Amino acid sequence: MAIFVYKGITDKGLIVKNRVEEESKQKLMERLKENKITPIDIVKVSIASSNKNKKRKNINNSKDILKDVNTAKFTTAKKNQSKIQNNRTIERISMYLEATKKITTKDVIVFTQNFYLLKKANFNNIHALTTIIECTENLSFKGILEDILAGLEAGQFMYTTMEYYSNVFPFIYINMVKVGELSGSLTTSLEQAVKYLEDSTELTKKIKKILIPNIMQFVGIIILLVAGTLVAIPQIENLFDEMGSDAELPAITLWFKDFLGKVMQYWPVPTAIIAAIVGLVVFYINTPKGKYNFHYFKYKMPIFGELIFLIDFSRFIQAIELNVVNGMRIQDALEVSKNITKNQIMLSLIETAINNILTGNSWIQPFEDSGLCSTMETEMLKIGMETDLTEMLGKLKEYMDIDIKNKMEKISSVMPQVVYSIVGIVLIFFVVVVLVPIIQVYMGNFLFDTAGV
Repeated sequence: MAIFVYKGITDKGLIVKNRVEEESKQKLMERLKENKITPIDIVKVSIASSNKNKKRKNINNSKDILKDVNTAKFTTAKKNQSKIQNNRTIERISMYLEATKKITTKDVIVFTQNFYLLKKANFNNIHALTTIIECTENLSFKGILEDILAGLEAGQFMYTTMEYYSNVFPFIYINMVKVGELSGSLTTSLEQAVKYLEDSTELTKKIKKILIPNIMQFVGIIILLVAGTLVAIPQIENLFDEMGSDAELPAITLWFKDFLGKVMQYWPVPTAIIAAIVGLVVFYINTPKGKYNFHYFKYKMPIFGELIFLIDFSRFIQAIELNVVNGMRIQDALEVSKNITKNQIMLSLIETAINNILTGNSWIQPFEDSGLCSTMETEMLKIGMETDLTEMLGKLKEYMDIDIKNKMEKISSVMPQVVYSIVGIVLIFFVVVVLVPIIQVYMGNFLFDTAGV
């Protein structure tokens, strides 16, 4: 079954527009005509997600929807059909662009903000969601919200449908909604979810701001080196030959030129070797042991390792705080909060913590023994267990936010130094390989050699 957005005109001259599920475009056209709707445009919706080949969780097929044409969304009626035909091309392009629009984090943030405001205004879930759907322009996201609404109307919780679209809604976000719905504090959960999404987006922007310029510099100098060797060096050699000079290019220049020539001539060999190495690495990472070792490396890697662990652990603490505030036992809070990450190291620590509670031991001990958490973090958790855990989790989250900020600033200062060191080495190589021969030409050395001076 595929999802289609159709637009048609009824026998009364009204324009209808809706999203339906049907086997094919032809079947949908037949179904519309059976219900006395003349199709104007039918566009297949493409949702960019890992669930795009799955059947929509709560959406009805066209047969069910078209039992009552009044369920369709009515738009403004046209006074004559010729005007509709004149605008058909523009509308078709517009519908296609809307139907294939990607769902972004910004869409989720706006939805959450609006839902939170409506809940504060004492809207019930169905009323709030219906209102938001009417204002949602992204058809792909609108379809998912309609699916969530259908689940609500069938007596399901929102989070059960959101779990089906885990590619759109982050795990911790779904858990926040879940805790809010189960504990009756959805408004508070939505407020915290908005903050979480905004903080995550801001953090991602900062990381990109650090990485992208430095990577572009490195790639740029590599391209300059290769292009200079392939273009400038042959021109200089030709110039030497034309002037009858016995001057020779530097040995390193000739070596690098020959190296690039062989690479271009026998490119299938290095390509196959690189592909084989990448394939072996990917295969190893997908094995249980390989995945575990790779995830451990992510936490211990130079420069970024501490930051990656700190972000995961901070989100974990944030989830525990939310669950504990809403009345969960620490054991249940740990169980629900473990879905905030897919890192096997963090998951194993959380599972060990849960088992420790069952055996009467401290759930903090695994994090302390791992060597990944700082003494400050584990000590604050220990004090929290002896005093007020909820308050201490909030303070720990504040401390970790400051720590993340400091780590980001440290990386911001270190990354340029690392990249500049690498770029500097490549630049020196570029000078020796490409610029030295060019300087020889401009300094006129080959003219002196030609004149026998």
